[in-house]
Amino acid sequence: MNDDGSRMPREWVAAALRRERTRAGLSLSELAKRAGIAKSTVSQLEAATGNPGIETLWALAVALGVPFSVLVESPAPAVTVIRAGEGPTMLAEHSSYAGTLLSAGPTGVRRDIYHGAMEPGAPRASDPHIPGSVEHLIISTGRLLAGPRGETVELGAGDYMSYRGDVHHSYEALQPNTTFVMIMQHV
Repeated sequence: MNDDGSRMPREWVAAALRRERTRAGLSLSELAKRAGIAKSTVSQLEAATGNPGIETLWALAVALGVPFSVLVESPAPAVTVIRAGEGPTMLAEHSSYAGTLLSAGPTGVRRDIYHGAMEPGAPRASDPHIPGSVEHLIISTGRLLAGPRGETVELGAGDYMSYRGDVHHSYEALQPNTTFVMIMQHV
């Protein structure tokens, strides 16, 4: 957790901001001007010493012509688990709003969203989906053991997980009345 109470690692924002500014071919001064913020603020953010609010990052994303999530999404490993109460969270500058980014969808992605309900018993084995598929799970109630074969993870209410859906995977309820949201992402 950062000193300001935010759970957004400054290094993620710094690396993404430098990367996107370089891609856009903008100087610190030009980016600051386009975003309507001080050059010193952009410099501090790129040095991982600033504590930006949502509004500042949103202005920078607009000035760079990229989705907001590009500036705050963590580098993603093959299997991602975000426990309840964890994850990259940004606090608003002028309200009590806090937003946690779970997953940003790349351009051109198709998604199917499902609500799942499961009781303890036999696991649900799933064959691989179309190449490039990714599954996202958010546990609502109960406990679920889920994930790719050999990489299953136990999840509880509020936990998030993503993994490749184009490999063998499974779901197993560990408590009665286990419910979850599943988002199928197809590239």
